Amino acid sequence: MNKICIDDGFVINLRYFAVTEDDMAKYSKSDSNFPPPHNININNNNLLIKHTPTMSVVTISSPEQFGTLLNSSRIVIADFYADWCAPCKAIAPVYDSLARQLSRPNQITFTKINGDEQKDLAQTYGVRAYPTFIVFENGRKTQTVAGANSQKLNEVIQKLATEATKSDGADGGEGSSGGTWLGATVAKGYTDVTDQTDPKGLELLNRDDQFGEPRVLFEPTRPSALAKGKSAGDVKDWVESDTDEQLMLYVPFQSTLKVHSLQITSFPPTDEEDDDETPMRPKTISLYTNRSHVLGFDEAEDIPSVQTVEIKAEDWDAKTGTANVPLRFVKFQNVTSLVLFFVDGDGDGEKLRVDRVRVIGDSGEKRSMGKLEKIGDEPGE
Repeated sequence: MNKICIDDGFVINLRYFAVTEDDMAKYSKSDSNFPPPHNININNNNLLIKHTPTMSVVTISSPEQFGTLLNSSRIVIADFYADWCAPCKAIAPVYDSLARQLSRPNQITFTKINGDEQKDLAQTYGVRAYPTFIVFENGRKTQTVAGANSQKLNEVIQKLATEATKSDGADGGEGSSGGTWLGATVAKGYTDVTDQTDPKGLELLNRDDQFGEPRVLFEPTRPSALAKGKSAGDVKDWVESDTDEQLMLYVPFQSTLKVHSLQITSFPPTDEEDDDETPMRPKTISLYTNRSHVLGFDEAEDIPSVQTVEIKAEDWDAKTGTANVPLRFVKFQNVTSLVLFFVDGDGDGEKLRVDRVRVIGDSGEKRSMGKLEKIGDEPGE
């Protein structure tokens, strides 16, 4: 009986398609008659179609390799799959086709990750089903497509590629990408994990309510102070202290983090502003970890900090108004919350201003994570 045999175990009987041996001979003479990436051969009246991964897809063999890609490529698409998963194999040609069309060096990178072999990566990014496709923009997880939904996958990736093309010449911040702004480069081997903050749990003591709420500090958008012309600073998307220069910020996380560094953005005073009312940039910051609530100012002064840092004048980037604050990494493992105590500013004023806060490190498992589910097949089927 004539049949098409695909190397991954799928068999299509040719009688349903009225395919003759002459047709098979025609296909066997030229691979161009069948969509790549496939190798066509005839063996005992069977049409053997072998699917081979395209060179446009990077196979991930370690978390370190994946971390490097997240840092080097603006957009990364990860296909989490399993060898036993039939839906994974069914959608593989669609994914490979998108990779061939849309891959761009250091801009859009397509990867494949075997979830059974790279269990740490699957757990880190909350993969609960195969296949699962995850989109990362500038190192941050932004979208997920669960299951072999080729239409949804195509829509998401095509839209992403279009937006990336439009933004190629745009004037963004130092790390501007896909709507996400970073004021400094991210240390090699780490990613921006600011999206793991829990916005509902944020608290900020001594905040002047004429300015932004705590959540503006973690907005992915470029600070309005970087806008040119009269519109600069029209939207008050920053925070300022109220009665004195101190601020107490409580930041809970949705995942358990390893925090490598912080990026603090604050814009300096201008000559036109009155000195008495001019807010300062932060100078001294004390950090506390794994607190269940915000600390009071007196309470914080009585508790030893995990680390106290001092930002010097030369640490501030002149273009982005951002200082990179490295932390003692060994002291910031398994972090579920941070308290940032802004102790003082870089001058003699009575106000402190902070525009953005970015958290750099590694994101662990979600603090409430369900059991791994498998879509479509059980192992061995």
